[in-house]
Amino acid sequence: MILWHNPRCSKSRQTLALLEGHAPDVRHYLQDPPTLAELTRVTGLLGGAGTMIRRGESLYKDLGLTNADEATLLAAMAAHPILIERPILLAKGKAALGRPPENVLTIL
Repeated sequence: MILWHNPRCSKSRQTLALLEGHAPDVRHYLQDPPTLAELTRVTGLLGGAGTMIRRGESLYKDLGLTNADEATLLAAMAAHPILIERPILLAKGKAALGRPPENVLTIL
């Protein structure tokens, strides 16, 4: 079980607290960004890159990603991990976005 985590994010902290006792490996994805291959795999589990990109980030608009295709969104997240929505839990061959944090409990 791996949690892609940003300790500055309240939803990410809440999700980590929910997982207490499950001992997930915590990956600080801003310091240890996922590769393009990892992003491709996880977006496949979540239903596409559009489900895990942060549209509210100013960088999203600055890069002109509003009408971008899947490959462009993945490349943008690989180059700029701040664009990755958080937190994301990977467990048992599944992935869940912790928005709201309770969503991650569905894959445990």
